[in-house]
Amino acid sequence: MDPEPGEEIFFHGHPSWRAILGFYLKGLLAGVLAGVIAGLLSAIVSGSVSVGWVIAVVLVVFLIVLGAGQVRRLQTTYTVTNQRLTIDTGILSRELHETRLERVQNVNSRQSLLDRLLRIGTVDFDTAGGAEYDFTFRGIAEPHQLVRTVDRALRGLQSRGERHPGAGV
Repeated sequence: MDPEPGEEIFFHGHPSWRAILGFYLKGLLAGVLAGVIAGLLSAIVSGSVSVGWVIAVVLVVFLIVLGAGQVRRLQTTYTVTNQRLTIDTGILSRELHETRLERVQNVNSRQSLLDRLLRIGTVDFDTAGGAEYDFTFRGIAEPHQLVRTVDRALRGLQSRGERHPGAGV
C-alpha cells in the first residue's frame, strides 16, 4: 500500500504464523503419512525399508507445506493509517478492500481459548452505512493492541475536527 501525502501508517502486517498453526500440523501429519507410504513401497520393492527415502519424502512434503503456509500468510496484508483501513489479498490476482477511518463506528476483538494461548485473535471493524464487505483482520498477533491503535487513530480524527460517525453529534 502506498500512503497518500500526509497519511501516517499505524499498522501494516500479515496474519501471524501462529494463525495457521493448524495448517502446519496437518502438513506434518501428511508428511508422516507420506513417509509411511514411502517406507511401505520401499519394503515391497526391495524387501527392506529404505530409511533414506522415508526421510527424504517427509522432508520434501514438510518443506512444501512450509512454503504453502508462508504464501497463505503473506497473501493477506492488513493496514491501518490515520485515514483508512485496507485489506489487500492475493498473490497473482489481487483484491483490495478499503474503508475510510471516519466510517469506523466500533472496533471489537475476540479470542477463543486457543487463540489466547497462541496470542492471536480477530479484530472486527463495524463501519457506517452497513458496508458490503466485512472488515475483519483475522489471525492478528496481540489483537487488543491493534484495537488501542485504532482507537488512538480515531481520537486523532476527532482532535483534527473531522467528522466521525461513532463520536456522536
